[in-house]
Amino acid sequence: MITIDNYLDSHYIHRSNWLRAAVLGANDGIISISSLAIGVATASTTRDPILLATVAGLVAGALSMAAGEYVSVSSQTDIEKADIEREKDELKKMPEAELKILGEIYEKRGLKKETALQVAKELTESDALGTHIRDELGINEISQANPIQAAFASGAAFTIGGLLPLLVTLFAPVETMEYFLYGFTILSLIILGAVSAKTGGSSIGKAVIRIVIWGTIAMGLSALVGYIFGVNV
Repeated sequence: MITIDNYLDSHYIHRSNWLRAAVLGANDGIISISSLAIGVATASTTRDPILLATVAGLVAGALSMAAGEYVSVSSQTDIEKADIEREKDELKKMPEAELKILGEIYEKRGLKKETALQVAKELTESDALGTHIRDELGINEISQANPIQAAFASGAAFTIGGLLPLLVTLFAPVETMEYFLYGFTILSLIILGAVSAKTGGSSIGKAVIRIVIWGTIAMGLSALVGYIFGVNV
């Protein structure tokens, strides 16, 4: 039975923040580390430089993803907090104007003018700031940014995604390593696309096709760079 407490259980939007960061991290880990390894492998006849580049890329990439995600999401959080403070100040200085704006928002959503104004008044009496934050600024519990969660999800997912290319560079024959990397990377991307689509409740086929196409382009360009500019190392 659907109630106010469990109505979101059959939806997936509440997973969007951490899932976005995790998919971005895993996708970046798989593609960037594989592309890096392929680029070096096409210009190398020994395993050591390939392995060194892969390990360095994995460590630097994971830390960079976590730091970048934290900084970017923190910036979003700062903007949200600043807007909330600005809205709080506006409610003190011009409550009537803010009430009018709120009524117009509800009217644009389909309510009659009188009904919209009445809804705006009742919600303002109940929780003026919370109502304006949600309906005027579009900030709610689901969409609100979480820097720590995003940083951890992105960094951990990058590390997990980058481990497969690392294992390939450890055990695959050097002469054909780029082919092993490409094959295992495509397989990893297919799995990632399916898992992310399943977790988010979206189309698996569309997610897999999208992630495989862009992954193939990235690895193909990296291999081309290795062939064009590479020397035996």
